[in-house]
Amino acid sequence: MAKGTSGRIVIEVDPDLKEQLYSALDKEGLNLKQWFLLNANEFLQDKTQLSLLPNNNNSNSRKVG
Repeated sequence: MAKGTSGRIVIEVDPDLKEQLYSALDKEGLNLKQWFLLNANEFLQDKTQLSLLPNNNNSNSRKVG
């Protein structure tokens, strides 16, 4: 998928999924842009936060003992 330099993100989804998503967002009082920004920011925040607990899947984790 092409990645341009503008602020636009364009994706193609199944029309039924699109209809269901818009319907669910309308019930929540959100539009697609609001929902995307909330979820994108949460996703990125989770990726940049340091964990206080050791993660066994992390290649940087060290065994003690």
